[in-house]
Amino acid sequence: MAVRNAKRLTLSSTAVLILSALSVNQSHAAGYQIAFDSVAGLGRAHAGEAAIGDSAAAMGRNPAVMTLFERAEFSGSLIYFDAEINVSGSSDAQSSSDIIPSQFAPASYYVHPINEQLAAGFGIYANYGLGTDLKDDFLAGELGGDTELFTVNLNPALAYNISPMLSLGAGISLVYATGEVNRHYGGGAGAFGKQASDKILSWDGDDWTFGWNVGALLELGQRNRFGLSYRSGVDLKLEGTFTDFSPGVAIPGGGSTTAVSNVPLPAMAEFSGFHQVSEKLSIHYSALWTQWSEYKEFSASSRDCTTNGGICFLKPEKYDDSWRWAIGATYQLDPTLKLRAGFALDEKAGATTLSIPDQEAYWYAAGMNYQLDSNWSFDLGFAYMDRSDESFTETSLFTSTHDYTAKGYLLIVGLQANYRF
Repeated sequence: MAVRNAKRLTLSSTAVLILSALSVNQSHAAGYQIAFDSVAGLGRAHAGEAAIGDSAAAMGRNPAVMTLFERAEFSGSLIYFDAEINVSGSSDAQSSSDIIPSQFAPASYYVHPINEQLAAGFGIYANYGLGTDLKDDFLAGELGGDTELFTVNLNPALAYNISPMLSLGAGISLVYATGEVNRHYGGGAGAFGKQASDKILSWDGDDWTFGWNVGALLELGQRNRFGLSYRSGVDLKLEGTFTDFSPGVAIPGGGSTTAVSNVPLPAMAEFSGFHQVSEKLSIHYSALWTQWSEYKEFSASSRDCTTNGGICFLKPEKYDDSWRWAIGATYQLDPTLKLRAGFALDEKAGATTLSIPDQEAYWYAAGMNYQLDSNWSFDLGFAYMDRSDESFTETSLFTSTHDYTAKGYLLIVGLQANYRF
């Protein structure tokens, strides 16, 4: 009966429903933002990042902290994250486990003091990225599928110490981004003589663009300082190949064409504090704001996608600006070993759906720094992200309306090497 009913659907109604279901997927923090740019920061849940300046990696959050460095320093890190995020429906066919693939995220930074007031730096790291992958034969195939978005930020920066209390910094970001989308027939395969895992459509694209970041560092003596940083939003124009594998969902007769997707990387602002409360103990905290309200839809367009007036796929989004709150502590156990710990809350940015399983996340982090000698030091960081259980309802073209639950956690571990010249 379900197959006979599906066959009665007109091609135009199929196209409208499938195209309206597509969306970019959520990753490991709110929206498609990642914060895996520093292992030193990871060990304290990234608390105090805009004010501490304890490794060259800090210049990626606030370029003004580069005035704290008396010697040139290089930091290179590798972070691995392993997600266990599951979506559960009314049956195995409506459920998919481990939907976020595990990944490695490398980063590197260099800070060079030019004189007592001026410093320069360069960082290569990522601010945004995601990867989600529901199983190919998921019944609501037009809602699931797999999606990837990843950015690389090349960020030269300068910092100037205006007075003993105030330093300012600024940088330019050259951002490279890649994106990919695949969707499958799922429960509608029989109506089209297809397998559930066969693709309805796919798209991939990339782009280069520019942004900027600025920061300030206020030092109230050697024991207390505050940092404020801002990173501009940028508008990506991802251009690549769109393929319609169906009988004309977007392109009459199917086939491939060049399509463009406009994806915003939201602006971010961070306020941090650092306080040396005793000879061995310091506390630090951060409030990070992200302008997610700029993200209103995910779509791709081409003049060849004439079935829907030039739209290859489209999904309106409901996102609000979100906050991330973090607090942490550092303890100098002995001259060679420094211990870190932190807690953070990532607020949800958007509604929870199959294609965007957004959840609040609670970070529990610990880390250490080992000073090998006057030049070399190493950071180790670990974090457990406990993500909230979210129940939601989705309506699929092929499987009607179903209730789902998204739940799981994320483990993050990283190693960072620092060398002072």
